[in-house]
Amino acid sequence: MSDATLHDSSQNPDDFVVQIADQVESFLVAVTEVAKGDEPESAVPFLLLEVSQLLLAGGRLGAHEDIVPEERYEPDPGPEPDVDALRENFARLLDPVDVYSEVFDPYAPRTAPVPARLSDDLADIITDLRHGMVHYRAGRTTEALWWWQFSYFSNWGPTASAVLRALQSVLIHVRLNQPLEELDGLDTDQPGLGDETLEFEAGRVMAQEIGGPLGIRPGK
Repeated sequence: MSDATLHDSSQNPDDFVVQIADQVESFLVAVTEVAKGDEPESAVPFLLLEVSQLLLAGGRLGAHEDIVPEERYEPDPGPEPDVDALRENFARLLDPVDVYSEVFDPYAPRTAPVPARLSDDLADIITDLRHGMVHYRAGRTTEALWWWQFSYFSNWGPTASAVLRALQSVLIHVRLNQPLEELDGLDTDQPGLGDETLEFEAGRVMAQEIGGPLGIRPGK
């Protein structure tokens, strides 16, 4: 999407909000294209790149001083767009590696890893970013920045970081030709799964079996 359709011509492209909106819109457009599944062989590397670039915007929001909205209550942005189709497309596209384990808070003592899904996480990130984009397109730029910053701390930032680590791990296993443990039979609906349970549930799958369906070539 061009700047002409995203921004008013009077806006300064050097403005912080314009730059963040550009990065958000670029991510939304790119991952929506990936979800179509037209190029499954490049899905994981491309998602890795897009999530990395999104986290740069998140880092800028995190380092910025607290953004205070102009209104006391958030204006109603209207109904949230349905992301179920995107979620299902990602689940099919990333099926061999969709389920992964994550530790929510690395500073919490004895925190056990919990199962998560890349497809769910990507859909959640998209929902948060779209919510802010509605405010931005309506001209409520401060509200958009506040929402993107708030949700960066409360949801999409940690989620995107977890997704990035998972995608990076897939590429590391494949490129270095290392066996990759598949969370076979493990589902995100199962509570209380710690290290030992995850290890017990995991099956051994060679990198070629993961890299093949995703079109990733293992290292020599």
